[in-house]
Amino acid sequence: MNRKIGVRLVKCLVAGAALAVLLPQAVEWGSNVYATSVKPAPSVSSQQLQNKLLQAMATRSETLTFTYQGRVNGLKQQLQTAIQQAMESDPYVNYTIKSYAFSYTGTTTSAQVTIRLSYRETKEQTAYVDSTVKAVLGDIITKGMTDHEKVKAIHDWIVVRLKYDETQQKYTAYDGLKTGSTVCQGYSLLAYKMLERAGVTNRIVEGRAGGQLHAWNLVLLDGRWYHMDTTWDDPTPDRANEVSTSYYLLTDTEMRRDHSWVKPYPQANTSYRETLSALVAAGGSKAAVYQKLYDTLEYPLQDGKGLVKSSADIKEQVRKIVNKGGTTLTFAYQGTERSLKEDLQSLYQLGLKSISYQITDLGSTGNLRVTLKWT
Repeated sequence: MNRKIGVRLVKCLVAGAALAVLLPQAVEWGSNVYATSVKPAPSVSSQQLQNKLLQAMATRSETLTFTYQGRVNGLKQQLQTAIQQAMESDPYVNYTIKSYAFSYTGTTTSAQVTIRLSYRETKEQTAYVDSTVKAVLGDIITKGMTDHEKVKAIHDWIVVRLKYDETQQKYTAYDGLKTGSTVCQGYSLLAYKMLERAGVTNRIVEGRAGGQLHAWNLVLLDGRWYHMDTTWDDPTPDRANEVSTSYYLLTDTEMRRDHSWVKPYPQANTSYRETLSALVAAGGSKAAVYQKLYDTLEYPLQDGKGLVKSSADIKEQVRKIVNKGGTTLTFAYQGTERSLKEDLQSLYQLGLKSISYQITDLGSTGNLRVTLKWT
């Protein structure tokens, strides 16, 4: 019997924002500051600095030079804060900047400032991402779709379209769209772009998973936040048109089983299964849509309906599928992996040649989600 366990390998090397590198000042500070009796001009505000930086980042300018008028003794911190705030105001820019550095020289009341920026994605490459995203959404998003349907369509398109870059050299959404592969940073950037374009508020989360840096998305639906990890929902090695939903719209508690983060992000404390269940119960013109989503996400397996508890139960369900010409079955199993392996032995009595299985935990139910395949 072939044994396949649904264990997710770590799929990200670099997930953090740009590395902040402070270049040494062009001239030693002590020999470059001169006393002056001139009344200092009003200090440039952090917002003005942010605007300059955002303009430069939007055009992918690599060098920004300007004259700062005001007291220079707090300039270093002001520049650092302005750069960080400018980056954080645009999540896509934040995670496509590779590094930044700044230097300045002048008197006690003015300074010539130079900021250098390097990017993982050029202006032309970002334009390619934008145009591709627009075209793709035109194909997969239809008139009248709810935000819930849009998120699922975008999630599935990314998982099917991309595969994880095992060389860990491709970090951008452009890499993913142009070459078909990228690391978690590229997955989350593409998800951010597509969701944003579709009108769905979302954020990029940076944290750790499996002991390494990782990135994924937080998605806002009907005023509630949910975690979505398209990287970990993409099977490795890549399997054509196969989509997992193990990391689709999870709560903080569910996500913390194997993900962690330190930065403060909006809380995700509502079960998406309960959200869909409530939408179905509310009725209305979209009730059937929400029911389909509920079934597609295999939430009925968590409801305890049709729970498989014995070898006889498995054998009977597989027999029905075999008689219809099927070769796969997914069910909720009450027991351990060890007992499952024992219960599967009886399937060979049906004339099956080979059997493989994948298992994942069914949330807090204590049961297993089992997918069987046979020939």
